[in-house]
Amino acid sequence: MSLPQPPALAKAGGLILAPLEFPPLRVLIVDDNADAADSLGTLLGMVGFVTRVCYDAESAAASVETFRPEACVLDVSMPGTDGCELARSLRAREGGREMLLVAVTALGGDAARERTAWAGFDLHLTKPADPQQLADALFAFERKLRVN
Repeated sequence: MSLPQPPALAKAGGLILAPLEFPPLRVLIVDDNADAADSLGTLLGMVGFVTRVCYDAESAAASVETFRPEACVLDVSMPGTDGCELARSLRAREGGREMLLVAVTALGGDAARERTAWAGFDLHLTKPADPQQLADALFAFERKLRVN
């Protein structure tokens, strides 16, 4: 039996198509840059994900209880609790091991990648992150989650 391919593999007019055969993936976006967070939330919503945007780790931690994200896209360098601390706390929660965690940061060196890996991130993207790469990762995770 052939499984449906993730729609990110099939583009129409330059837009990524959302999967119709799966319930939409819930994605929490956390970035202290409100414009960046809102833009990413809008973009991911346009391609079919259900998104919630927070501008700091504290409001994100509270939002997890009600939104129940399946994936989180976290800025690493935030004032107060940074993205790595938030990632570790998310992993420690019930169901946190199954969540997809994506670091989006201006820091791209080996030390930064080691730090995000140690914090429990599944993927490290350097700003400006390629939206297609992020969407492909989210679609692939969604497909794995929904099909398996």
